[in-house]
Amino acid sequence: MDILVKYNTTRQYTNTLCEPLDIEDYTPQSVAFASPPKWHLAHTTWFFEEMILKPYFKDYKVFDEEYGFLFNSYYNSLGKRINRNERGLITRPSVETIYNYRIHVDKHISLLLKNFPNDSDITNLLVLGINHEQQHQELLITDIKYTLSKNPINPKLYKEAFANNIVEEQKQEFIKIEEGIYTIGHDNNEFCYDNETCKHRVFLEPYTISNKLVTNEDYINFITSNGYETAKYWLDDGWTWINKNNLKAPLYWYNIDNEWFVYTLAGLKKINLKAPVTHLSYYEANAYANFVGKRLPTEFEWEIAASKFNWGNTWEWTNSAYLPYPNYKQEPGAVGEYNGKFMINTMVLRGCSVATSPNHSRYTYRNFFSPETQWQFTGIRLAK
Repeated sequence: MDILVKYNTTRQYTNTLCEPLDIEDYTPQSVAFASPPKWHLAHTTWFFEEMILKPYFKDYKVFDEEYGFLFNSYYNSLGKRINRNERGLITRPSVETIYNYRIHVDKHISLLLKNFPNDSDITNLLVLGINHEQQHQELLITDIKYTLSKNPINPKLYKEAFANNIVEEQKQEFIKIEEGIYTIGHDNNEFCYDNETCKHRVFLEPYTISNKLVTNEDYINFITSNGYETAKYWLDDGWTWINKNNLKAPLYWYNIDNEWFVYTLAGLKKINLKAPVTHLSYYEANAYANFVGKRLPTEFEWEIAASKFNWGNTWEWTNSAYLPYPNYKQEPGAVGEYNGKFMINTMVLRGCSVATSPNHSRYTYRNFFSPETQWQFTGIRLAK
């Protein structure tokens, strides 16, 4: 696909995701980790302006000098920025102004590509920016879901209920993988993030991995068997966390008159027992695996087996800490801040989810979140 077509398609999809929003939905921030839609719209635009237009478009004039402060996310090398938990306080500029900002940047990206159609540096940064925006499309969905879930009337945003309308129909089987030395990491000319590079070998002991995800019905059995009250299933850190927060079920679950319901972006729904359980923390995923006498796969076990089962309904927690591959080197400048500095205190997830943008998944993709994360579409695949 032509790079400008891909750029415009990606940018339009972000706008499409926002079409059902009321103007009041664009700005509130319900918690520090969930950014407002308006901020996502502006930040992804700022990324193209800062990383591409400013260095490569001669005499380019930024849309607004304040936007570098307001819409920088975590790039220390690019100057000061607003505190993450204060993004919802940005009532000005208006939503209309942010959409005009997007139009302004899109126009100049188009002009830049017409003037430099074969510049590999520009193209590579544009591909990175497109993938960056696709990441934020998923975050936009999960962030607005978290915010709307705080509304007591359980508002509907989309017709799509996402994970709750999926059925894990296949009979569970455990796929056997022989011991051996396997190659891990990205190994073709298609786009990948730097944390997937540095292809290397690992030795794996023989193992088996489930062909299907853990379902809501499976997880309800854990709940009704006092899983949240039984310390032996939990890591000490997780046990402390669930008790501090008085957690008894996954995020968005409600027990109403002894029947389980879940908040979705299509409103409050009865839980589909055959759907994959989702919105689980690593702690909960690990505890469930202990409950059934299994374990979570490592990210290397997952990658080697991934071609043998269907995936894509939830991000899947692995039992691997997010660490650099052998010989990994962080890129210089702001681009180098994209992944490397987060390689501490997080766990790797593999696959993708029902909220992941089209054409934004691959076997080698390494997602990562802190172990208490629940607001992403995160689930469980068992290994033994």
